[in-house]
Amino acid sequence: MAERHTLQITVGPKEADISGSDNRALQAAVDYVANLGGGRVVILPGRYAMRDSLHLRSGVSLSGAGEETVLVKSAAAHSELAVDGDFGEEQVTLAHPDAFAVGDGITLTDDATEGFHVVVATILWREGDTFGISRPMNDNYMVEDKARATTSFPVISGYHVEGVSIDGITVEGNRENNRRLTGCRGGGIYLYRSHGTSIRNGRVYNFAGDGISFQQSNGVIVEDCHCRGNQSLGLHPGSGSGSPLIRGCLSEKNGAIGLFLCWRVKHGVFENNRLLNNGDTGISIGHKDTDNLFRGNECRGNGSEGVLFREESEAMAGHRNRFEENRIVDNGNGDKGYGVRILGQTVGLQFVNNRIGNESSRNQQIGILVGEKAGELELEGNDISGNTDTDVMDERTVAR
Repeated sequence: MAERHTLQITVGPKEADISGSDNRALQAAVDYVANLGGGRVVILPGRYAMRDSLHLRSGVSLSGAGEETVLVKSAAAHSELAVDGDFGEEQVTLAHPDAFAVGDGITLTDDATEGFHVVVATILWREGDTFGISRPMNDNYMVEDKARATTSFPVISGYHVEGVSIDGITVEGNRENNRRLTGCRGGGIYLYRSHGTSIRNGRVYNFAGDGISFQQSNGVIVEDCHCRGNQSLGLHPGSGSGSPLIRGCLSEKNGAIGLFLCWRVKHGVFENNRLLNNGDTGISIGHKDTDNLFRGNECRGNGSEGVLFREESEAMAGHRNRFEENRIVDNGNGDKGYGVRILGQTVGLQFVNNRIGNESSRNQQIGILVGEKAGELELEGNDISGNTDTDVMDERTVAR
């Protein structure tokens, strides 16, 4: 039987099948390959100006040249809404419209709206001060609640796609010239209900929001990626994303958390990652995040704790998570510092053969804090030593 070949084309500033150095050229290449049944788009070295997301298509793989292929988020325009934006409406009227253009990505929100209720879309048309958008509004955005629009969007975005891979692409977020985009609806690289997608050898630097965020997407692989200096979270698997694999990644100097398991992240494997010098926490686990394996990771130099189990009731807590052969060291800011902090009503946690203490600082005051609401906990073969205050503080005994 003859070998089956699929289409491969190049896109880049010069000497490419499709010439250009902005999101329009990249999107033309992706759409062309998708319309012919799938294949690969090779993004040649260069800097690409992004005024909207590169929208992924099923069956299309992207490959770049690592740090030489850079997608740069544009500086954002901002405007208050002149008229309330109503749930389900597909147009918006702006008080200051002239910095917005057809083809731009746009985010709509107000002071009463957050998370999945924010809408991220593309501007389709303009008539006076009114713009048509590609997605209906997810909520009511009220002028009295400071309803506003900004040209914020994920630099790479996948909604409801399958058979997609992203390899060797760098995202430069231009955080200084953008406003924060919620990680539920965006990130430097963002997936929504895009099962089985792989992201390898990617870099997301300085994005006004999260580095890599995937929501309601099962079987996602994130491997050998680097998230640095993003405003909120580095790596954000969330909202029912089952069986993720995050391996060999570096998440450092992000504003809040290196690796944030949002809600209902189950049966994941997180191994050989480095969560370093993030503003608050190395690894954060919470709402129904159960049955995950954390192996061979390093949580070092984070502002508050290396590992946090967030405050949750027993029905909602992160049960049966296993930590094996991790290094959880030097976390804290001098005033407070924990290796592992367990706040929720967890059961079935296992810590086996981990190193938890200080190595090059005195910041980590408590090795493991077991909160008074925690259930059974297995500690086996760990080196919990060198913490400046207490190696293990069990508040359950005090509560009893």
